[in-house]
Amino acid sequence: MLFRVIRVHDWPTYEGWAWLDGYELNSAGDAVERRSIFVQVSGLRPVGKAPDPRARNARQPAARPSTAPARSARAHR
Repeated sequence: MLFRVIRVHDWPTYEGWAWLDGYELNSAGDAVERRSIFVQVSGLRPVGKAPDPRARNARQPAARPSTAPARSARAHR
């Protein structure tokens, strides 16, 4: 499971274990579920720096057709 850690809790627990808050990631690196997980620290592996979200999700708004009629303001009488 790929997991993006957002918090390491300082809750008392067994030696070598920790509670983590974060997001489960899909294969594209997108967060799909927020979770709290109890892990053995020695079993964790870093996978590198996360991609810059602005670069990965750089979406452009849809182009609007130029033939759409312009809205006109109504005059108050």
